Amino acid sequence: MRKALKGGSSSPKLTSQLIVYTIATAFSISPLEVYDMPAELVKDMLIIHMQAKQLEMEEMSKAEKSMTM
Repeated sequence: MRKALKGGSSSPKLTSQLIVYTIATAFSISPLEVYDMPAELVKDMLIIHMQAKQLEMEEMSKAEKSMTM
């Protein structure tokens, strides 16, 4: 599982479980709700979550740089 989380290869079942976990956690919804969603919505939500996390990381990096100067 750790290998899959770090971007390594994984089985389709594990990939599906990681996607469900990520969306359920990020949007505070039941995993069962994720299973009922259309695949396109799941994909869109993953993209939104990824973009939000990237912005968060960029802001944290900026703040860290300003504190060390």
